[in-house]
Amino acid sequence: MGAFRRILLKLSGEVLAGGGDFGIHAGRVQALAREVSEVAAAGVQIGVVVGGGNIFRGLSSAAQSMDRVTADHMGMLATVINSLAMSDALEQIGIPTRVMSAIEMHQVAEPYIRRRAIRHLEKGRITIFAGGTSNPFFSTDTAATLRALEIKAEVIAKATRVDGVYDKDPLKFPDAVKYPDVTFLEVLAKGLGVMDATSIAMCRDNRLPIIVFNLNTPGNIMRMAMGEHVGTLIH
Repeated sequence: MGAFRRILLKLSGEVLAGGGDFGIHAGRVQALAREVSEVAAAGVQIGVVVGGGNIFRGLSSAAQSMDRVTADHMGMLATVINSLAMSDALEQIGIPTRVMSAIEMHQVAEPYIRRRAIRHLEKGRITIFAGGTSNPFFSTDTAATLRALEIKAEVIAKATRVDGVYDKDPLKFPDAVKYPDVTFLEVLAKGLGVMDATSIAMCRDNRLPIIVFNLNTPGNIMRMAMGEHVGTLIH
């Protein structure tokens, strides 16, 4: 695989918490921004979707008694907070960014407009997609897939705490076996918890590959973007 021209980087909210259970760890966000900026400097166009788990996890006990739609809306707003944090860290090191929200909030972010998003990417701006899909019952994985397809990204780069896709959770089972590559059908049939079934099915139907890799290994985003084999390729 050569270097990618345009990627959609999917980050979990937990990544921004550093070692903490929830919240935003400034040092972790700054380190992440530096890595992403190096990839952008190499000429790769980057769209980013960040989850909201680091903020919403702290509210999860309250969410259990809540209406699902209300809880999902709160989760979407958490992704806006994370997107602004990521944008600020990038801007502080001189990287132009745009935050585009699926939920309109003009004082905070641009509304998501597909053609404008593509224009930002073409101009070398890192474009951060916030607010999920604006619809409840859809995860940020599905939002990432939708945005990747809309902006015609060549790959979804799913950054996680493990170095690929395993037959079971490697953090709990030391005998877990890693797949160097795996098909969409196998992910669905074996229930491999990489992304939710909706996003996997969308990627399969539109032939959009996913690379799952470990974000905690420095330089992995660059290696992945340059086409080196890191993590697991789902195709």
